[in-house]
Amino acid sequence: MSDKKNLLLLFDRPQEPVFMPKGDQKKAFAVPPEYLSDKYRPIGTQVTSRFGEEANERISVNRISIPPLGEVLELPRDTNFSLFIPKHRRIAGRLIDIFLGVRNVDDLLAVAVYARDRVNPYLFNYSLSVALLHRADTQELDIPSIIHSFPDKYVDSKVFSQAREDANVVPEGSRTPIEIPKDFTASDLEEEHRLAYFREDIGLNLHHWHWHLVYPFEAARVIVDKNRRGELFYYMHQQVIARYNLERFSNKMKRVERFIDWKASIKEAYFPKLDSLVASRSWPARVTGQKLQNIRRDVDGLIIDVDDLTRWRDRIYDAIHSGVVTDRQGKTIPLTENEGIDILGNMVESSILSPNREFYGDMHNSGHILLSYIHDPDHRHLESFGVIGDSATAMRDPIFYRWHAFIDDLFQEFKSSLPRYTENQLNNPGVTVQGVEVEVQGSQTNVLQTYWQQSDVDLSRGMDFQPRGAVFVRFTHLQHARFTYKIQVQSNQVREGTCRIFLAPKFDERGNPWLFRDQRLMFIELDKFKVNLKQGQNTITRNSGDSSVTIPFERTYRDLDTSRPQGGDQLAQFNFCGCGWPDNLLIPKGSAEGLPCQLFVMISNINDDRINQDASGQCNDADSYCGIKDKLYPDRRSMGYPFDRMPRNGVDSLQQFLTSNMRVQDVSIQFLNKTFKPRQV
Repeated sequence: MSDKKNLLLLFDRPQEPVFMPKGDQKKAFAVPPEYLSDKYRPIGTQVTSRFGEEANERISVNRISIPPLGEVLELPRDTNFSLFIPKHRRIAGRLIDIFLGVRNVDDLLAVAVYARDRVNPYLFNYSLSVALLHRADTQELDIPSIIHSFPDKYVDSKVFSQAREDANVVPEGSRTPIEIPKDFTASDLEEEHRLAYFREDIGLNLHHWHWHLVYPFEAARVIVDKNRRGELFYYMHQQVIARYNLERFSNKMKRVERFIDWKASIKEAYFPKLDSLVASRSWPARVTGQKLQNIRRDVDGLIIDVDDLTRWRDRIYDAIHSGVVTDRQGKTIPLTENEGIDILGNMVESSILSPNREFYGDMHNSGHILLSYIHDPDHRHLESFGVIGDSATAMRDPIFYRWHAFIDDLFQEFKSSLPRYTENQLNNPGVTVQGVEVEVQGSQTNVLQTYWQQSDVDLSRGMDFQPRGAVFVRFTHLQHARFTYKIQVQSNQVREGTCRIFLAPKFDERGNPWLFRDQRLMFIELDKFKVNLKQGQNTITRNSGDSSVTIPFERTYRDLDTSRPQGGDQLAQFNFCGCGWPDNLLIPKGSAEGLPCQLFVMISNINDDRINQDASGQCNDADSYCGIKDKLYPDRRSMGYPFDRMPRNGVDSLQQFLTSNMRVQDVSIQFLNKTFKPRQV
């Protein structure tokens, strides 16, 4: 059997023909003549011998009977690809199934080599990534971050002409990083641009791309049907909105406004300043004042009316209020207290797990489509979709958050219908959290600090038809000073518990104290972990870098060759570990004077939390938003507990909500407007 890591070379320089040398070691595939695309088959001997001589190693490729690609080839190679477009996701599901269906790694390599120069590069990258993630014989492979294959999705288009010049002219050892201005998409005349550092954060957009890679909504059912998948769709995006609102508070802006009037013009504009190097087109802008229009795009197989959204929304609300959904066979499925949110999540998104996609529609995805084609709904200008139409770029656009604020409101309508948590469901008798403080490197206690950090990332793997050698760009992103939680807990016996840590702004946008029913939606999860309590006094310490929400900065940007574990279980789970909130955005930006916040700590009863499974050797350091690979979600409680339901009667404030196993500490987030020099990633 050939080295399965050779499959990863197919991600390298995605538009260069498959027979050209790949990777830093200049390996070349010995492509059978009949596998060459029509363009190169007539000169196959010449090109394969020429580039074979330049290679340091030749990789043999089996001759097998290639499964017919069929409609997979209908998407042109020079077109953008979107999971939100039904035709695109259908053909992606077909290609994933082809990659999953071949019997071994050698045959997979053969099929992938054959497909690579025929299939749209974005479609190929996505489908092969999903297949490698889910095949039993390739799960340990380290799929490269998409920024290394398609840096054009993340980097100012001006950078690439300079990068090409450096690659051709400047010796590799003498190249200096190309700096990307922090404010390259707009000026401060645009109020929403105050949040560009968050929306355009590379790690944030990589998180969204990788989450949808791990949780595809169209493919073989065995891939899509993961434990509590629909609930995780709800919770991950609910947390995105809560975090976005905290960033808005940090910049003296009000909470994000739901996008609910689909006949009104959209006041926010967005000009992405990105080029699609595959499509050789600039990503379209959305100017101020545009309105949703019915879509008639035969080229994409799209016919969607704005009124479809209204019809689907009303049917989903009817299901929520009646407490049941109707499946394709006309049977009713109850939206139960614990499983209802999972059904609803699959229905709203909608994935192939939707109980009745024909009736409840394609709510979430169609909203993305209508917004992404707002500039050219009938294809008269031959324009592609805007950034909100691609999971790798969608979070850059302010309208993403307004749309998802509406989507979250659907889920909150259901959550509001559920029984309130009783004191017994919240309390943990015999456990008292007596005190909480946060120790911060270089700062006073309970004052979190944020600042600007510069980092360098190598784009060379995504620069087709350029000389080899690293080409770095330097970008500026939010970062926080490391900190440690110190929690004092009294227990009347030896026991285990689950420590849950959340953060929310102390005051609303007017500076007034919150009603708890509103504040609960502002809590962002910072960490969740098991604790062992001895009888008597306990001091729990926990470093911010160990958060169950985030993945380390280096892992967000990892490439094929660096920062990879050497072997064993660590390596086996490294790829799944690419899913996680970026560590640099764990803490909101805050303000110069210090944003007043409340840190909430709870030790919940392990008997109501525990999932009996062996998670040893598994990647579970970012399980709050991503789950654990091939395992049950590691918490029996509803995601977002204890803030996911309306409060019990008589509870109007956070203090009234607390039980003895909870504690709240006032903290402040201070933004230091300083920029620290880079580290390479």
